[in-house]
This record gives sequence, structure tokens and C-alpha cells, in this order.
Amino acid sequence: MSKRFNFVGRDIISIKDFSREEIDYILKIAEAMEPLAKIGSDMLKGKILATLFFEPSTRTRLSFEMAMHKLGGSTIGFANAEVASIKKGENLADTIRTVENYADVIALRHPLEGAARLAAEFAEIPIINAGSGAEEHPTQALLDLYTMLKEKGTIDGLSVALMGDLRYGRTVHSLAYALSLYDVRRLYLISPELLRMRKEVLEAIKGKVEVVEKTSLEDVIHDLDVLYVTRIQRERFPDPAEYVKVKGSYKVDLNVLKKAEEGLIILHPLPRTEELPAEVDATPYARYFQQVWNGVVVRMALLSLILGAVE
Repeated sequence: MSKRFNFVGRDIISIKDFSREEIDYILKIAEAMEPLAKIGSDMLKGKILATLFFEPSTRTRLSFEMAMHKLGGSTIGFANAEVASIKKGENLADTIRTVENYADVIALRHPLEGAARLAAEFAEIPIINAGSGAEEHPTQALLDLYTMLKEKGTIDGLSVALMGDLRYGRTVHSLAYALSLYDVRRLYLISPELLRMRKEVLEAIKGKVEVVEKTSLEDVIHDLDVLYVTRIQRERFPDPAEYVKVKGSYKVDLNVLKKAEEGLIILHPLPRTEELPAEVDATPYARYFQQVWNGVVVRMALLSLILGAVE
């Protein structure tokens, strides 16, 4: 492995902080972690990861914890803000400055945009953004790229659609930034008008990738290599009435998939609701549960790089 990149002590806040070369390097390390994820390792023995999750999480939190345990490290933390001292009025900065005395790295999920970057300003140890409001989710984007690479053999040349809640969905923001670093053939953005991709994301990827905005999946499904489906996120809507307007806007069922190309793969960051029925699970298109496993090896790669176990 090349030693061009130095990830030791580095914060993982935004996918925009990384070059394509750095992302490719992370994905190579993730591939090398595949056997270790099955048999385990002691390369991070004595190291501690703190998972501070101020929002509900199943996959991301357990994935980080499993990744750390598979590398021989330990984890501490909480999965409910109700049990944290922030419930007593403690601010985020003080929480971070306290917890860094107990851990070597912190994975933070928080409902407010900018929380991860704020935490990084106060912390002396690395901060990993495990989801900041409707802003970004960089480690999810990395595992999404890794899944595409494993399943399709390349990211360059793919036609990718991001569908669903593109306004509040932090996973699609990070993935759009990441895909703009590659030579993707076309990036479709499919959503109701109310949930169109945020302007700052469109501005950032402008000129780097061909972007086509649509409201209908059926119009473009025949041209897709990857369909990335997201749920409409009720918890992000400031106005419940707005959520009601777009609830159930899309459903990728077997009838819709009749128009798909044979090699299409369907990804979803999960959890899902009515947008992706269980009937799709048995089709050759489904790859969303493989994404879950891929999240473990990608986070193993990040932890090993940040904590200096891998150069």
C-alpha cells in the first residue's frame, strides 16, 4: 500500500474534505479488512471508541461498535440523548471535552447540522461524523461507494439515480458529493418538487458530473446501473403538513422493476418504509443488506487509519 496519505488523527466530518485518491485508498483498505472482519484482529487492542448518538440508530452505531471490536478495541458511549448529561443542560462542547478523556476516537451522531464540525473544533482526539442533522453522513457515502465498486467492478461510467428525500436526506448529500469526484456517466436526482436536492449540493457538483433532475423513476429506470432509494424522513420536516403532501411519493415494487435493466442494483441506507417493499428482497437487484456488511469493513478501515494501525 502507498504511504502517500496520512490519516492518523484526522477528523471525518464531510466527504468534501477528501480527494478521489484518498477515497480510493480508503476503499482499498476496506477490501483488505474483509478477512479480518470474519476472523478478528488485535491491531487496535487497548484503543477505545466512544459512540455518542444523540439520535436513534441501529446500523451505524452497531456497525462502528462491531468494527472496533473486530479490530481488538473497545467501545463506550450511549445511544439515547436522554441518558446523557446534555439532558441536564450540558452543552455539546463540554460533553466532547469530557468524553475525550475516556476515548481515543469519537463517533458522533447529532440532530443539528454543523454539530460534528463544532465537536471537532473542541476535541483533541479525532471526531467521526456519524450523521449531522440533514447535512451529511460521510461514512455512509464511503460504504455506498464500496458497495458499488464490489458489485459493479467500477464506479466510473455508471449511471446512478438518487431517489426520494433529497432535501433532508443526509446520505444522498454525501453520496452526491462523492460521486462528483468520479467519472459517472449520469447522475439522476429523482424526487418530488418539495424534496429536490439542496442548492448548495447542486452548486458543489455543478460541472463535475452530468445531473438530470426528474420527478418520475419510470422515465429513467431503463438507463440505470444503480438505484439509490431513500425514505421520506418524517422526523426532518419542520411542518408535518408538508410531510403529508409527499408521504408515499415513490414505491419501487416488482411492477416498476419490469422496466429495469438486468444488471441494475438497488441500494438503500435503511431503515426503509413503504418506498421499498419486502417483495424486492428476493430479486437479483437487491443489495441493501450487503451494504450493511460493507459498512463494517469500511468503518474498520477508517478506524485503523485514523488510529495509526494501518499506514
